[in-house]
Amino acid sequence: MSAPATPRPTLSPPVSPTAPAARTGRVDWRIRFAILSVVWGFSFLLIKVGTEAYAPFQVALGRVFFGALALLTVLLVRREPLPRGRRTWGHLFVAALLLNTAPFSLFSYAELSIPSSLAGICNATSPLWGMALSLVALSEDRPTRRRFAGLGLGFLGVLTVLGAWQGFSGIDAKGTALALLASLCYPIGWIYVRRTLASVPGSPVALTGAQLMLSTAQLLLVSAVFTSAPTSFPLWPTLSVVALGALGTGMALQMQYGLVTEVGPTTAQMVTYFIPVIATTAGVLLLGEQLHWNTPVGAAIVLAGAALTQTRRR
Repeated sequence: MSAPATPRPTLSPPVSPTAPAARTGRVDWRIRFAILSVVWGFSFLLIKVGTEAYAPFQVALGRVFFGALALLTVLLVRREPLPRGRRTWGHLFVAALLLNTAPFSLFSYAELSIPSSLAGICNATSPLWGMALSLVALSEDRPTRRRFAGLGLGFLGVLTVLGAWQGFSGIDAKGTALALLASLCYPIGWIYVRRTLASVPGSPVALTGAQLMLSTAQLLLVSAVFTSAPTSFPLWPTLSVVALGALGTGMALQMQYGLVTEVGPTTAQMVTYFIPVIATTAGVLLLGEQLHWNTPVGAAIVLAGAALTQTRRR
């Protein structure tokens, strides 16, 4: 997903889930949930279109720049300050590298050689990686038979998507590996965030806005070293990068945090399971990508496994 599978821990007092939408002046959470699913599902199509004119690092740069611009605008309207303290900014620098710079770049490079639909499905493995890593890195996440079953089922789904029984024929190994590596970056980043930033004062929007600013600086440096400045700015690729940042990164993250405070992280993170469906549909209908039977079947198995890994003991 263009964004992490697990929401950032809520750092400000949560709004009561029973508070009616009319009282807060918000659109009903189900509508916002659907919009968020569509926006993040279309992110993989936007990456694909963006790479038609720009280098992968430049697509990632545009994404974090316009995402940061969107969130900083929100902070300006709210008159909310950015985080303070060298230690906080140091941790945010690492978080930016793990949650934005690395995965956004890897997905952009991956989509040079694999369909956007496959990238969206690879993104759905993020909860599986997260479960596997949390068993080692987070002592509060105890293994259960159901979660182990979900992990095994999820990776069986990955093998189904890739057509393992055919020797992975027709699948670009490098591009797929990059997409899976990008998905692995998210849980590594969230484990780091939980250990270092969960108790830092400030709203999630302020922390993420600062994080995207740091990612912009990182990618600006990388792009300057490894790519040449674009000589033209074609309309559709440019609009795709702008939308990818302002909507798919800036607006979408703010919307997700609103959902977390209103309906809780468990319900909010269910958006993860709709993203590959929308990404696949968009890729097939709008980009003419081919769809074989093992792709939707494998994606369903991946999502079932991911759902099981999120199940906890009562």
